[in-house]
Amino acid sequence: MPLPALVTLPLTLVLTACGGPVEVDVPKLSAAERAVCDAFVDDLGDTFAEQERVETDPADAPAAAYGDPAIVVTCGVGKPPGFDLTASCEQANGVGYYIPDEQYQDQDSDVTLFAAGYRPRIEVAIPAEYRPNAIAAAMSVLAPLVEKHLELVEPCDDGGQS
Repeated sequence: MPLPALVTLPLTLVLTACGGPVEVDVPKLSAAERAVCDAFVDDLGDTFAEQERVETDPADAPAAAYGDPAIVVTCGVGKPPGFDLTASCEQANGVGYYIPDEQYQDQDSDVTLFAAGYRPRIEVAIPAEYRPNAIAAAMSVLAPLVEKHLELVEPCDDGGQS
């Protein structure tokens, strides 16, 4: 009998390690920003880019995670490095998303896209395994929620890419 117990114990540890909540950073937000982000995250669906929603840690973070490895949508993030009024953006359904140039060029890397011209800002961290389809899917799915919940303060140029 000891052998089956030894065989099942490692499997249980592996399943527990893979099935835990996705740790997310919690941005510092004002009460008003927190309310906007909570409403935004509440409107995110149970699936995103064909991935099922998974738990986050902390559970009340202004974020949602999908799949394994996780695609993470976070509301209330800071201004991304390299973003300013001259930065070019990808457009989807009227919303501009900033992708840092080095990530845009390297198709084998993780990518983080930002609805950077909005307040509060959102970012979507997409593991390389989901490229390229998840990027377009994320932008399209998020566009109506961005327009519904967030305030446009710095429109970005599509750089002739739309």
